[in-house]
Amino acid sequence: MTRALLLQPYRATVRAASSRETQYDGVPEVKFSDPSRNYRVLVLGGTGRVGGSTATALSKLCPELKIVVGGRNREKGEAMVAKLGENSEFSQVDINDAKMLETSLRVLTVKCVNPDVDLVVHAAGPFQQAPRCTVLEAAIKTKTAYLDVCDDTSYAFRAKSLEAEAIAANIPALTTAGIYPGVSNVMAAEMVAAARSEDKGKPEKLRFSYYTAGTGGAGPTILATSFLLLGEEVTAYKQGEKVKLRPYSGMITVDFGKGIRKRDVYLLNLPEVRSTHEVLGVPTVVARFGTAPFFWNWGMEIMTKLLPSEVLRDRTKVQQMVELFDPVVRAMDGFAGERVSMRPQGIAVEAREVLLKRASQGTFNFILNK
Repeated sequence: MTRALLLQPYRATVRAASSRETQYDGVPEVKFSDPSRNYRVLVLGGTGRVGGSTATALSKLCPELKIVVGGRNREKGEAMVAKLGENSEFSQVDINDAKMLETSLRVLTVKCVNPDVDLVVHAAGPFQQAPRCTVLEAAIKTKTAYLDVCDDTSYAFRAKSLEAEAIAANIPALTTAGIYPGVSNVMAAEMVAAARSEDKGKPEKLRFSYYTAGTGGAGPTILATSFLLLGEEVTAYKQGEKVKLRPYSGMITVDFGKGIRKRDVYLLNLPEVRSTHEVLGVPTVVARFGTAPFFWNWGMEIMTKLLPSEVLRDRTKVQQMVELFDPVVRAMDGFAGERVSMRPQGIAVEAREVLLKRASQGTFNFILNK
């Protein structure tokens, strides 16, 4: 499981609502113990599908929380604010502009008693081929708690290299805290812990398998992420040794269970592979991904063979491809659906039955807030 830069509880004291109070998707609303304190969260990429979903979920889970929607497009930002309600506002910010970032984190409105941001959620992907961790650097400089939904190995470990700075600034900072990697890492860690608690052997293998129908509800960002990952050589671990593999190769068929069933998945370079090997000590780790309709898999496999990796690592060129393919993918979403499933599978030397039982419970679907 990917470690946090600094693991410490955040100082915003909250309490869960009673069962008689309002709930959001079965989860009790969160109430602040100090109502006079205006806690503020800045969601970068808040005008996109993932960031917008995050902002919506936060506003419903904790209505007292001040939500700041951060993005470049004011029109989209104001539309999101109108949807969220009066406890939200828009901040125009470019994550590549350090000064603009720091300003957004420090002072958003002069009307607030506490104008600073308490937490910044970085959901402005794609993270692949980003030269710096600009948002994390700004968060450390302004002493703002940080969380991102990064899904890129280089970015994740570049972020983790700033651990000492985060500790010195006394801020919590979490990287790769999305669905996958993120929730998938927690599932894997739980499986490994289960194997060890049974005292029936050391986990020897862990395989991450992911499936996304169309865009999975995440919009064009997942297209850009997928194309950029096709330009990265895959890092996997076999019996403790690091191995390099060709992206979108090594197809296997995985049963994701009810609703998804059997799907073909292919090798991709994802950060949970390295962190699972290093942190959980599993000798053999690999990650695969597949999509639907099935011919998208064929197309991505062909892209890795025909297009130079330099082209697939070029964010500008990839964005042009996304603009070309996005309307087609959106149209196909109507037929393929917008579903996501993941299945971490662990195989222990003497505890296969326990781990496979846990793995069988590791498939679930969700609907993004739109």
